[in-house]
Amino acid sequence: MEDLQKFQVVFQPSGRRGLIEAGKSLLQAAQELGVGIEAACGGGMVCGKCKVIPEFGSFAKLDLESKQENINGITKVEEKILHAEEIAKGYRLACCTTIQGDIVVSVPKASQSAKQVVLEEGKGRSFEIKPAVRNLYVELDPASLADAADDSRRLLGALEQEYGLSGLSLDYQALIALPKILREHDWQVTAVVRLDKNEVIAVRGGRYEHNLGAAIDIGTTTLAAYLCDLQTGEVLQKSSRMNSQIGYGEDVLSRISYASASPEALEKLHEIIIGDINELLQEMAEAQGRSREEIDELVLVYNTAMHHIALKLYPGYVGRSPFAPVVSDAVDIKARDLGIRINPGSWVHSLPIEAGFVGADNVAVILAEEPYKSDKIKLIIDIGTNGEIDLGNNDRLLSTSCATGPALEGAQIRFGMRAAPGAIEKVVIDKETFEPRYKVIGSDVWYPEAAHTGAKGICGSGIIDAFAALFKAGIVGKTGRINAKLPTERIRQGTHGSREYVLAYADETDIGQDIVITQADIRAIQLAKAALYVGAEYLMEKFGTDHVDEVILAGAFGSYIDKESAMAMGMFPPCDIDHVQAVGNAAGDGARIALLNIDKRAEAARVARQIEFVETAVEPDFQQRFMDAIAIPHA
Repeated sequence: MEDLQKFQVVFQPSGRRGLIEAGKSLLQAAQELGVGIEAACGGGMVCGKCKVIPEFGSFAKLDLESKQENINGITKVEEKILHAEEIAKGYRLACCTTIQGDIVVSVPKASQSAKQVVLEEGKGRSFEIKPAVRNLYVELDPASLADAADDSRRLLGALEQEYGLSGLSLDYQALIALPKILREHDWQVTAVVRLDKNEVIAVRGGRYEHNLGAAIDIGTTTLAAYLCDLQTGEVLQKSSRMNSQIGYGEDVLSRISYASASPEALEKLHEIIIGDINELLQEMAEAQGRSREEIDELVLVYNTAMHHIALKLYPGYVGRSPFAPVVSDAVDIKARDLGIRINPGSWVHSLPIEAGFVGADNVAVILAEEPYKSDKIKLIIDIGTNGEIDLGNNDRLLSTSCATGPALEGAQIRFGMRAAPGAIEKVVIDKETFEPRYKVIGSDVWYPEAAHTGAKGICGSGIIDAFAALFKAGIVGKTGRINAKLPTERIRQGTHGSREYVLAYADETDIGQDIVITQADIRAIQLAKAALYVGAEYLMEKFGTDHVDEVILAGAFGSYIDKESAMAMGMFPPCDIDHVQAVGNAAGDGARIALLNIDKRAEAARVARQIEFVETAVEPDFQQRFMDAIAIPHA
C-alpha cells in the first residue's frame, strides 16, 4: 500500500511543527504534535472551542508557503457554530479543517489549553498505618562449598526462620537482581514483602527502612498524586497535572467513543494516561531525592471510563445500556504489566467500581467520609466532569450518577473554560445598577478596581456564582429567561438572536472579545443543576427521608463554589448552611487511606458491594421531576 502524502503543519505561537498525513484535521495534527488546543467534545464538531486562524502567504523563516487551497473550504458545521464576524476574520474550527498542503496555523489565546488549577488538598483524617508492604531485614550465611544452596532458597529460608513466613515466592524481576545484591552487600539485605500476596517484590542491600508508596486520583480532566512514606504515613510530596487525554474529549462518553473505535485507539489513550502517571511519579520521587524504582506500592482511583482505559480494558459496553463494566471488583496488577515505571515487582491496586458510571473514585470518597459509620443522614455530592451522589448513614447507603460536568466545567458554555489563570471565578451583581464585580484566577483585585482584568473566560465556580448573581439581581427569572426590559446596556440581543448579559467588555479581557453569559449558557446550567437536584431527591425518597442532616461537597468543583450560590440556584435539597461543608479532594484522600492501610481495601470492597445503586433515568416520573427542577431554584 502506498504511503499517504504528508505535509508540513506549523502551529503559532508555540512554533510546533511536523509532517502530518494529508486528510487529517488540524485538531488531529495538534494532538500528534502536542499542541494544546481546547477540544471539549474531542473532535465531535459540536463544542466550537477549537477555533484557529490559518495564515496564508510565504514564510521564509519557516521555509514553506501556506496557501488557502492547502486546506478544505469552510464547512456547514462551521457556518452554524462560528459567528459571521469570526468567519470574516478567518476563524476555522480545527476539527473541521483538513490538511491538503503545507499550512501555518495561529492558535488564539481563547483556544489555547491553559494549565488548570488542580485541587490536591483534602482534609485531615486519622487512620491506622498498616501498609500492604513490609520491610524484613535478614543476614544470610554466604554460599560455600559446604553449603551450596541456591540464592533464592537461602533468602526465603532465612525469612521463614526469622519471621515465620512460609510459602513465600520471589518476584521474577527481584529474582534476576538477587545474586548481585546479595554479594555486593555481604549477604545483608532487606526483603520487601507484599504481605497479602506472600511475595517478595524487591530485595535491597543493607537495612532499608522507608518505602515509598503513591496514590493517584485520575479524573477525566485532571490527575492529583500523593507520594507517601509507607511506614509513617507522611505525605512527602504532592503533584498534579491535566489529563493529557483532554484533546480527545472532555467528557467520558467522548473518550469511550474514541477508545472503542479500534484496538489502536484504546492503546493510544492507555499510553497517554500511563505517560501522565509516570511523569507524576518521576517528578515526585525526584523532588524527594529518591528514585521512582523505590516506589513499592501504587493505588489508583478513577471513574469507570478512566479505569477501563488505564487498565486497557475495552470500555465500549460501559457506554451503552446496561452499562456493564468488564470488572467491578478491586484488582491488583503488576506495575510493569501496565507500563508503570516504578519498582518492577510492585503491584498496582485499583479500588472497586461501584456500578456502571459510579467508579472507584466514588468508592474512595465514601471510604474517606465513612457515612456508613454515622448516625446522621449525609448527602455527599462529588461534582466533577461526571457527578456522583451518595446518601445514607450506618443503616443504609444509596448512590446515583448524573451527567453534570460538561456544563459546570465549561464545555457547553459560550465562554466557559477550565479553572486556569484568567478564568472568572467570583461574580457579584448590583441589584440597582445591574453592574458586575468579578475576580479572575491569578489576581486578588476585583473588577472594576482593575480596569484590565486579563479575563479569558468563566470557570465552573464562576458560572455558578454568575448564575446565582443574575437570579438574585432579578436579571434572570425563575424560568431562567433573561429579562430584556431592565434599564442596562449589559443586556442585549446576541448575534444568534438570543439574549445575553455582558459580564466583561472586550477592553477588560485578554481575548479581545466581550465575555457574555448567553441564554443558552443559562439553560445548560439549569439542565446540569436539575440533574443533581433530581438525583438527590430520588435518593432521599428511596431512603425514606424528607431531609438530610449534612451536605458534603467533594472534589475541586465542590470546594471552590460558593455554598450560598449553589443553594440559591437549587443545586441540592435545602439544608442548614452551617451543615454544608466542602471537604476537598476526598477521592484522593480515600486513595491515600487505601494505600496506607490494607484493611481499608477490604472495607472498601465490602462497602462497594453493599451500596444500592439507583438508576434515576428509568424512573417513570423522571422527566416531570427533571422539568420541575430546571426552574430556579426548583418548582
